[in-house]
Amino acid sequence: MTKDKIIYWISTGLLCALFAFSAGMYIMNYNEVVGVFGGLGFPEWIVYPLAVVKVLGTIAILSKQSKLLKEWAYASFFFDSILAFGAHHYAQDGQGVPAILGIVLVIVSRFYDGKLYR
Repeated sequence: MTKDKIIYWISTGLLCALFAFSAGMYIMNYNEVVGVFGGLGFPEWIVYPLAVVKVLGTIAILSKQSKLLKEWAYASFFFDSILAFGAHHYAQDGQGVPAILGIVLVIVSRFYDGKLYR
């Protein structure tokens, strides 16, 4: 396995684990997540749809069945991470580190995906 493939699979695995874990947390700890979202100024109804989109995005990236869906998943994960960081920064709650990690992982995974699988 080449160095590029190792970097790709580590970054993609961590990216998908991060988003799958957050989706699971949204579903399993709904009330706690609603409280956090409320503190950030987001509506309660967004929690379940966001969890579903995170699961579908993870599947799209790992399955590689559709280039279009995979690109949309990368884009949605990137914008989700950017908006999450902005919300945490604005709220000054000090919880923006996972969002920064998400941004970095999306960029690295997408870069190596384009390098290896185009």
